[in-house]
Amino acid sequence: MRRSILIASALVTTLALSACGSADDAGDAAEDTTDESTAEATDAGEDMATGSLTVWVDETRESAVESAAEAFETETGAEVEIVLKNFEDIRSDFIAQVPTGEGPDVTVGAHDWLGELITNGVVAPVELGATAEEFEDVAVEAFTADGAVYGLPYAIENIALIRNTELADTAPATWDDAISMGEDADTKYPFLIQTGTEGDPYTYYPFQTSFGAPVFEQNEDGSYSPELAMGGEAGDAYAQWLAEQGEAGTLTTDITYDIAVEAFAKGQSPFIVGGPWMLEQFADLDLAIDPVPAAGDQAAQPFVGVQGFYVSAQSENALLANDFLVNFLSTQDAQTALFEAGGRPPALTAAADAASSDPIVAGFREVGAEAVPMPSIPEMGSVWAFWGVTEANIISGSADPAEAWSKMISDIEGALDS
Repeated sequence: MRRSILIASALVTTLALSACGSADDAGDAAEDTTDESTAEATDAGEDMATGSLTVWVDETRESAVESAAEAFETETGAEVEIVLKNFEDIRSDFIAQVPTGEGPDVTVGAHDWLGELITNGVVAPVELGATAEEFEDVAVEAFTADGAVYGLPYAIENIALIRNTELADTAPATWDDAISMGEDADTKYPFLIQTGTEGDPYTYYPFQTSFGAPVFEQNEDGSYSPELAMGGEAGDAYAQWLAEQGEAGTLTTDITYDIAVEAFAKGQSPFIVGGPWMLEQFADLDLAIDPVPAAGDQAAQPFVGVQGFYVSAQSENALLANDFLVNFLSTQDAQTALFEAGGRPPALTAAADAASSDPIVAGFREVGAEAVPMPSIPEMGSVWAFWGVTEANIISGSADPAEAWSKMISDIEGALDS
């Protein structure tokens, strides 16, 4: 069985060490020591084989994880305790409880928690081995830091262009194309992007990347360094674009999330930038999912968020935890069950292929494959407040674009240095 490989390896190592330790003893004492060591090693192997895991899940994922846990218990003889948690509480509770020896062996979580979890020393690498090749590249990349993978991914989430096909029968190639098509549709709004007075840099990010101004520098393995990359000429060009669109009325801080979703649902625009969480409210519309049209001369790359499972750095059953993740939560059945529960494209390629028979899922998946992981480094926490308000102020015309963007960069760098 898949489980027995891990346990047998640990048991053989323990027996070998015990044999070496008793080699210099003689007579009956040696036999007694060897017998005792062998018995202890056997007990250790049995404990590992029949150990227990505690797994934190939220309500959405509970049923899917329970099914995988039942299969795991049947095959390994181990016990799995499923603990239901509010998703909003998991990160803080995990960070608080793991150092005290409490908390779970495994928890559900988001990849952008990774930097904070590593900084607090509460998460251990997951040994995916050859299984890593069975996942979408961006999913594994999102959980990678310093060359190690720290999570078993199960779902990928990103925004895209959601198009009402009755109002626009083809996908726009560029921002200008989208605005022209929106005006031709003669709807109230040519294009909808949630903004509000606080801005929304997450939703605006693909437009920013199309100007070549990513938030941080990326390393070769896809992880981020804490060096800001959204300044300079590229950042200035993006800021100028925001100002121009605000002046033209194609972008406005009057459009909040609720207003944008309601307007699109009523057929008041052919386009909205958003994610699968909006789709339930668009059930009466014929939709297509397209790449976000570029405003600059580079590809528009949204952030991608990846959901997965972490192993506690203090788990006393780390081998079992790794086995549970790699051999039971990475199966096509498990990943499909998690997809059906959460409605996000699976991270496992085979499950994603099957789910992509739905063109809506396929559309989000295609955009996500070209997206970039949300930075998981702790420095990301210093960016959001300055970033969103600056974009909103530029769009509203209350700030000079170049000056406001430059001040934002200085403010973020000051926060990073503090």
